[in-house]
Amino acid sequence: MARQLSIMSLAFEARQKLDLPVTSHVERLPDYLLQQERVVGAMLDSEKLTLLGPGSYRYNVTSFKVFQLEVNPVVSIAAINSEGRLSMHAVDSELDGLGLVDDFELTLNATLEATLRGLEGEALLGVTVSPPPLLKLIPNKVLERTGQSILSTILLGIKTRVRKQLVDDFSEWCKQ
Repeated sequence: MARQLSIMSLAFEARQKLDLPVTSHVERLPDYLLQQERVVGAMLDSEKLTLLGPGSYRYNVTSFKVFQLEVNPVVSIAAINSEGRLSMHAVDSELDGLGLVDDFELTLNATLEATLRGLEGEALLGVTVSPPPLLKLIPNKVLERTGQSILSTILLGIKTRVRKQLVDDFSEWCKQ
C-alpha cells in the first residue's frame, strides 16, 4: 500500500534568490544577522510567527485556495547562525484545510548571508503530498503546476517583504 501511495504523491518546488545591496553600515551586517529573532521576524510576517525557543519558530504560512479549498500550512523552523550567515530549515509541518492528508511534507531551506555589497540569499520551498479525495479527479499535472505556482507566489511574497522590511529593520537597528 505504501508503494502505491508514493506513486500517487505530488511533488513540486520553487526557488527564489535574493540580492539586496546595502549602501550604509554594510560592515555591521554580520552582527545584525546574529539578532536572529529580530531578523526572522523581519523576514517573515511577525504576526504569524511564534518563537518556540532559541532558534526554534512556528510559522503559519499565508492561507491560500486550491480549487476552492482553503489551505493553511503550518511549519516549524529551525534557524542557525554561523559566520555572517543565517540558515533556516523546516523541521516539521502540518496542513489544515485539505481534509485528511497523512503524507504532507513541506521542505524549506533558506540562507541569508552578509557580503561586502549587502545581503545575498536563496530559498527553496517544496511540497510532497498525495491529492486529497476532493481533488482526485483533477489530473496530477494540473495539480503540480498549480502547486508550483502557489509556492512561487509564496516565495515571491517573502522576497518582496524581505526587500523592504529587512532593509528598514537593519537601518533601525543601526540607529540603536
